[in-house]
Amino acid sequence: MLADVVRVEQVPVDGHFFDDLGADSLVMAHFCARVRKQADLPSVSMRDIYRYPTVRSLATALADAGPTPVKSPAPAPIEVAAPVGTLPYVLCGTLQFLIFLGYSYLAALVAARGYEWISAGSGSIGIYLRSVVFGGASFLGVCILPILAKWILIGRWKPRQIRIWSLAYVRFWTVKTLVRSNPLALFAGSPLYVLYIRALGAKVGRGVAIFSRHVPVCTDLLTVGDGTVIRKDSYFNGYRAHAGLIQTGAVTLGSDVVVSESTVIDIETSMGDGAQLGHASSLLAGQAVPDGEHWHGTPGQRTDVDFLECDPTGCGTLRRAVYTVSQLLSVILVYVPLGIGGLAMLLAEVPKLNALMGEGALALTGWRFYLDALAMSFVLFFGSVLVGLVVVCTVPRVLNLAIKADKVYPLYGFHYGVHRTIVRLTNVKFLSNLFGDSSYIVHYLRGIGYDLGKVVQTGANFGGNVKHESPYLSSVGSGTMVADALSMMNADFSSTSFRVSRASIGAHNFLGNGVAYPSKGKTGDNCLLATKVMVPIDGKVRENVGLLGSPAFEIPRSVERDSSFDHLKTGEEFRRRLAAKNRHNIASIGLCLLTRWMFVFVTILLAGIAADLYHALGAAVIALGIVSTLLSGAAYWVLVERVVTGFKPLPVLLCSIYEPAMWRHERYWKVPSMSYLAAFVGTPFINVILRRLGARVGRRVFNDGCGMPERALVAIGDGCTLNEMSTIQCHSQEDGTFKSDHSTLGSQVTLGIGAHVHYGVTIGDCAVLTAGCFLMKGEEVPPHERWGGNPARGMRDAHNQAPAALNGQRNHLAQRAQPAGRPEANGPSATVSGGKVQ
Repeated sequence: MLADVVRVEQVPVDGHFFDDLGADSLVMAHFCARVRKQADLPSVSMRDIYRYPTVRSLATALADAGPTPVKSPAPAPIEVAAPVGTLPYVLCGTLQFLIFLGYSYLAALVAARGYEWISAGSGSIGIYLRSVVFGGASFLGVCILPILAKWILIGRWKPRQIRIWSLAYVRFWTVKTLVRSNPLALFAGSPLYVLYIRALGAKVGRGVAIFSRHVPVCTDLLTVGDGTVIRKDSYFNGYRAHAGLIQTGAVTLGSDVVVSESTVIDIETSMGDGAQLGHASSLLAGQAVPDGEHWHGTPGQRTDVDFLECDPTGCGTLRRAVYTVSQLLSVILVYVPLGIGGLAMLLAEVPKLNALMGEGALALTGWRFYLDALAMSFVLFFGSVLVGLVVVCTVPRVLNLAIKADKVYPLYGFHYGVHRTIVRLTNVKFLSNLFGDSSYIVHYLRGIGYDLGKVVQTGANFGGNVKHESPYLSSVGSGTMVADALSMMNADFSSTSFRVSRASIGAHNFLGNGVAYPSKGKTGDNCLLATKVMVPIDGKVRENVGLLGSPAFEIPRSVERDSSFDHLKTGEEFRRRLAAKNRHNIASIGLCLLTRWMFVFVTILLAGIAADLYHALGAAVIALGIVSTLLSGAAYWVLVERVVTGFKPLPVLLCSIYEPAMWRHERYWKVPSMSYLAAFVGTPFINVILRRLGARVGRRVFNDGCGMPERALVAIGDGCTLNEMSTIQCHSQEDGTFKSDHSTLGSQVTLGIGAHVHYGVTIGDCAVLTAGCFLMKGEEVPPHERWGGNPARGMRDAHNQAPAALNGQRNHLAQRAQPAGRPEANGPSATVSGGKVQ
């Protein structure tokens, strides 16, 4: 079988899969899939391939694992909700639209009356005072409304199952949307954020610090003990979507627990007092970390690594109270009045703007109205971009003078406030994506403080969405290339203190997508850090190797196929192609700015029309303007994406990054915006939009926020369930080689929270990928199987991902601890009490 896959006549039993046979991970994934189809052979995973890279060593390891059954066991049953009919699906979408329309009307009515009252103030002082009163009342109302809605529509969350697209689901969606759109969600890392979660019903102890902006939804099922710290980009929702159902379940964190960055904690999980969970790790349903134990990996397993790098310090109740009050006062006395009263004063001082926003006669039929809107949008958009660039490159540098590296500071004081301001100002996603995948990202990152040493310009040194805690303590070695979504973890936190430290990536590395790199990362030069890898912080410094998985294990740094375009990386041909790529990227950046300017123009135009008609039709026209802006924005960005692709299918590529086909693919990423899709998650409308973008989406697919960088290469079957922050990525860039291919999901497939699916993948009907897993390129998941882990592999325990208890009764979970040093263990089992779906 191996000879057939690598296309040779004969394979020596001691021939190295990668070094001698020239295979790569895609080829070996196809080999594993063929082996799994043979009933008389044991199952082989990619982890086995890398660990035993010859036929002899692989056969020996699998033979030692135990006897192989003559017939493969029947697939484990996976509970799938009965398909929902068209009528409930349409009714759900209709109710969601009406709820949004009603909320828009309420917001428009309040805003219009408030604006009229503020405008009636005399002079700047009068306008400011009225803005403070109205803004403070509005802020309080917007903050309290989601809390009231939760208690009125839901009451207390209990373990249960809710059929997606049902009337119960509409209530769930309404509460989830309101809870996560609350302005208090922006106060992550503040005691105010903890108070908000408590008001929603969570049992949160004293001295808890939560830095993740992903607000838990089923808060009554969340318990957090005293002194616990939860780092950013962590998910502990208290619910998950599974096989057509919303399942709610408990998440219990004891006292002094540490949850590191980029983690997923599934329902029906617990961590005992003093327990720790490492970065880029996951706890699956039924797993329990005993008191004092440290776990890491996906799924979690025991380790001796300490993930608490910051010593505690004094941080009492008074400090927390003063910090909270100062935050509220700054919002009510500064930010809200500037936003509300600033518009009133601007309209009073600028006659053309006054006329545009409807203070004069009806002007919709005159060309002057549209010309003024165009001029206003130009000044507003490009002025904001230029001012933003200046601010992020200057103000944080001045503020950084107050912060010293490796010094421990208490939370909620002057230095903490300075640090959080630096984080907010330098992590501008728009600017990172604007310059990403081009030569100009290097200049931008240096401008905000990165230490990049002697840059070897490749035209693609960094992708977009680069994040950090401190850009001034972020170092990347010469010749290193980074894909999208790098997160530099150069700040450590306890529940009472923080410390910033330098995070350094070595020279001549390649980093895949979604890598969270800690300040204590043990990697040096010439390393390949694969997508979603857990960068080790213990042991020796790894050099000249590749690292894959969570926890990470070593793989070859590169293979023959990845070096097929090396002749384009040097010499005169390289310089010529790099110059051509730079010209193409400049055009892409220009198109990115142009399309967003036009979007701002359309938005201002609709706002002006609504304001001009307000005196005749009242607040209803403003509500319709809000809805029209959302719908027209979606239509606009669909059109932009189709124009960028030339109304043609997106091609499958295997080429150098210095080929025009790759540059057009980069333009496909950069120019169309996808942020508007967030407004449609959990509704039927997102499926309509994705189909218009070229994705083949089946009937009644539930999408709670699945990312798809290449929409046109994705096929999703009927009734699939896609969880929040799951990703279907149909491309890979490894050093100077770019590859893309289709990925296909069968019917009723479930992707867990944070699951990442690579390119060239086929997932069979009713299969399940668990939370936080990484399904590698070329894998074939058989129907009705459950896969999990990083890299993903079949999970033999059918009940490992058991649903939450039914009929309001909590499951009795049979838990067994993972043995240390056994990454192939699948985690604890669970037994489930049956019941009726609510």
